[in-house]
Amino acid sequence: MIPPLKFHSCAPLICANPARARYDSPMEPVTHFLTGACIGRAGLNRTTAYCTLATVLAAEAPDIDILWSIDGPIEGFKHHRGITHTFLGAPFMAAAVVGLVALVYLYAERRRKRALARLALPPGAPIPARLQPKQIHWGWLYFSALIASFSHILLDWTNNYGVRPFFPFNPRWYAGSFVFIADPILLALLLAAVIIPWILGLADSEIGARRAPFRGRSWAIFALCGMVLVWALRLSQQSQARALLENVQVTAQPATRIALEPYPFSPFRWHAVLETPSAFQTAEIDTRSGQIASEPATDAFFKPPITPAVEAAKQSELGRIYLDWSSWPVVRDLGPQPIPYLDAPQLPAGGTWTTVEFSDLRFDYTVLPNSSAVPRNPLGAEIYIVDGREEAGSSMNGRPER
Repeated sequence: MIPPLKFHSCAPLICANPARARYDSPMEPVTHFLTGACIGRAGLNRTTAYCTLATVLAAEAPDIDILWSIDGPIEGFKHHRGITHTFLGAPFMAAAVVGLVALVYLYAERRRKRALARLALPPGAPIPARLQPKQIHWGWLYFSALIASFSHILLDWTNNYGVRPFFPFNPRWYAGSFVFIADPILLALLLAAVIIPWILGLADSEIGARRAPFRGRSWAIFALCGMVLVWALRLSQQSQARALLENVQVTAQPATRIALEPYPFSPFRWHAVLETPSAFQTAEIDTRSGQIASEPATDAFFKPPITPAVEAAKQSELGRIYLDWSSWPVVRDLGPQPIPYLDAPQLPAGGTWTTVEFSDLRFDYTVLPNSSAVPRNPLGAEIYIVDGREEAGSSMNGRPER
């Protein structure tokens, strides 16, 4: 049973609830790193040296596109989840990781040979185990890195930000929307698979037991299987939530489409967004009890009017990029409201300006109860429009474009 929900008046505008989740990182990197570690330790590390290092790096490598943010938040937003997150780019990301591992291997080999030379062993003398050359098979190493690179695309698809795996041939965004950006259950599974074998290894060393090679394989397999089971549970509950919603008249008019967004702690609780021809409405669903909580008077808001400033904002570079990505966009003319950290336009007498706001309803809901976070527009954007047609400054996700 979910606790009583506190709704905030949203009509006719979108809620500015201070308890919004942060969506700056659509899938936090720890999950990617740990998934890569488990992929390597699940058995692939038995095929070649440096396998786990390669899978860990390859599992996070696609997020190198964050470097585009150096050119500004809009440029970073434009290229995020771009070519590095595609089936076309994954082989190149894996190759880059293998190249980096090759540099590590060459450096380690140079140090090993120098240490071996300093020992000055007589001919035929056994080489100490720590100075034995590592057996590396480049084909297996690349294959392992490629699997880890594909895992990044898969994990990013599970959340509601989405990916474009077929870009540039197909620019469409795909999103599973059944896993939150940081799922505590998945993190616990993956952390246990990495930490517990390490603790057991420390215990064995304390009692003088022989160190087992490739420790942690069963834990890694357990964590990866557990991840799949969590996904299956969340998908089934999302489907059940949709069925509950379709059997109840929540909106005053028939809904033309529905979105169901996840919560981080419970796979049984879902945030619903419904669209009708004239309005949007939100609802909270508990699949265990079958309850749907929604108040039409407070959780529905009319679609904002389309003004000349809104039309101009949609045609700007920011507008085109945002609307290409957003599947639940709301574009509002706020009037002469300054954008935080961005100076208002300085105009001659008679000039007028207005602020147009872009937001996405997939991310506009409270995640943590009693949050004291600063009010913000998660993954939103603002733009100044002068005289209803010209752009005069913009901001993306709280960062002004310079």
